[in-house]
Amino acid sequence: MRIEGPRYTERFGAVRINEVQKVLELDSGKAKELTLYENVAVQKVEEDIIKDFEGKMVIVIPTKDEKLKLLEGVISGIPHECLVLVVSNSQRKKIDRFRMEEDTLKQYCHFTQRQAYMIHQKDPVLAKALSESGYNYILGQDGLIKDGKAEGMIAAILIAMMMKKDHIGFIDADNFSPGAAWEYVKCYASGLYMARSPYAMVRIIWRYKPKLGEGIYFRKWGRVSEITNRCMNSLISIRTGFETDIIKTSNAGEHAMSLKLAELISYASRFAVEPQELVSIFEDFGGVLPMACKTAAKHGVEIFQIETRNPHLHEDRGTEHLQDMLLPGLATIYHSPLCQKETKEKILAELLQQNAISPDEEPPAPQISPPPKNNIDMKKFTRVMEEHMASCSALEDRNRDR
Repeated sequence: MRIEGPRYTERFGAVRINEVQKVLELDSGKAKELTLYENVAVQKVEEDIIKDFEGKMVIVIPTKDEKLKLLEGVISGIPHECLVLVVSNSQRKKIDRFRMEEDTLKQYCHFTQRQAYMIHQKDPVLAKALSESGYNYILGQDGLIKDGKAEGMIAAILIAMMMKKDHIGFIDADNFSPGAAWEYVKCYASGLYMARSPYAMVRIIWRYKPKLGEGIYFRKWGRVSEITNRCMNSLISIRTGFETDIIKTSNAGEHAMSLKLAELISYASRFAVEPQELVSIFEDFGGVLPMACKTAAKHGVEIFQIETRNPHLHEDRGTEHLQDMLLPGLATIYHSPLCQKETKEKILAELLQQNAISPDEEPPAPQISPPPKNNIDMKKFTRVMEEHMASCSALEDRNRDR
């Protein structure tokens, strides 16, 4: 793979935020030395290096009542060396969608002979592991994990930590293009390889987000992304005193990070999870508030933003879904101790314009789950989950009663 080298980097305390890097070539050919000029402008990441990173990576696919063909398509796009973990919150009562997803994954893995795991978000054993290990922040009153994409992602991070993987990546299940999912993983591996720090994050920016109508219109930005990016950049600009538009990926559902970073940051509930990841990094390592981890601060935290070649094709879920994403995402910025008056006013104006709040109303504070590191007993979590994960394997015969 051939990617633009980081042409510009902004620094916010110990955080290095790289400007968007475009994918120039999906397949860069056989390994050979780059010319001096090319080596300055371009990063060529050899296939064996990418494969090495993929072998140390868990790819998590959060899903809820998604079309089976879409789910299977996304899984088929994940490179073989990656370990796949599907976290499903699909219905089980009227129609057992989860059982259908399990059957689809088992059949796929049987023919491809690859390892994958699937676990339901409401799995009582998973909830027991969280309770006994002391990480009960994502548990509801019924003792099970709450609904929400973020809650499933947190559970996946803990499972990846238990499996002692080095990196974790996320890909939404509503993607119509298996080739796009394949490219995301290649970008994850390439970005993590380019990182100079073991505390790194790669966030995907889609080249286009097509809108289907009478024809196809290749839209560059979604409305939620435009608004959230403006407010996130305002958060940084007011603090540094220099206006910036460096952040282009506030709502990047497709992103990856080292487990060393994942265990250090806090997570917001539901659709606020992706913006909160950035806010948490800025709070913990931006230098305005006390540093959360001296070791990470010494190495620095690196954020890569990589623009793909494949467009992102997914189902249009309507304006109500956009408001569901916009309000909690901006609330994470609004309620951050880094957020100054000017940025708060900008956020309120945006929410009023989108009819997401009423006049004189503030966005509700997001529910935050603390960093897994130092807040969970991994030995206890592993003791409960280790044997159970065998029953979640797509390559195992599971004859348990449902």
